[in-house]
Amino acid sequence: MKHGFIFPGNDPQLAVELAPLAEASGWDAFFVWEGIWATDAWATLAAAAMVTERIRLGTMLTPVPRRRPWELAGQTMTVDRLSNGRVILSVGLGVAAEFDQRFWIFEDDPGRKVRAELLDEGLDMLQRLWRAEPFEYEGTHYRAKRAERMLPPATVQQPRIPTWVVGVWPRMRSMRRVVRYDGWIPNYDPSAADGVDPIEQQRTYTPEIAAEAIAWIRAERERLGLGGRPFDVTQEGTTSGTDPEADAAVVRPWADAGVTWWLEADWYVPAERVAEYARDRLRAGPPRP
Repeated sequence: MKHGFIFPGNDPQLAVELAPLAEASGWDAFFVWEGIWATDAWATLAAAAMVTERIRLGTMLTPVPRRRPWELAGQTMTVDRLSNGRVILSVGLGVAAEFDQRFWIFEDDPGRKVRAELLDEGLDMLQRLWRAEPFEYEGTHYRAKRAERMLPPATVQQPRIPTWVVGVWPRMRSMRRVVRYDGWIPNYDPSAADGVDPIEQQRTYTPEIAAEAIAWIRAERERLGLGGRPFDVTQEGTTSGTDPEADAAVVRPWADAGVTWWLEADWYVPAERVAEYARDRLRAGPPRP
């Protein structure tokens, strides 16, 4: 199992200071969150790339339906090249307006169906844009005319930047999107109905359910001829950093279920304590199962 740390703050200088601390303390990845009216996540990661050598860098997560794919392709390519191929792109539909109006202060939520279409087309375009080769595209929401000159560089990582996708188990349409890419960020909805609070989904999600979903993912990827390619499964949670045995007990069931990345996160730290919390938790090192 690998271990990532999600920085819950919004100070870019602090994030850039923390990235090398995470690297020195044995963490495998450092993530920042991406908002709408917020600190620029990719500018922050570009700066972090210049002060680190090993640790992977990414967002947790990027709402692709809210982004222009060609701009996102340029940002991710830039950080991938600055870091010599250490970027992970984590993507999802974005938060629905009914659960968080902060993400919809400039426009109306077009609804889950449209956001899903935008996500699929955005991911499809990213695969082509990262190659930095001429292409044409005609989708429902996006289109591209063929360009032959002044193409940007390709990403270091090929055939694409590793892309982790939010999927709701057991919604098959959502999960079939996941298996085509490089990792699963789990949500869980036993009713398979729309409109479930994502925080509530995580409360009812267990390692046993994870194992069931991971078995389905592996079988589906084998069916699609993707079984030989790397694929990650993430689990986000909070450990103390002060009691290694207790922290290991939290993480171990997820590792046994087949989870490949533990993502350490505490979204409830008061803003005035974020710097202290992050420094202390990073120095303590990742929770080893």
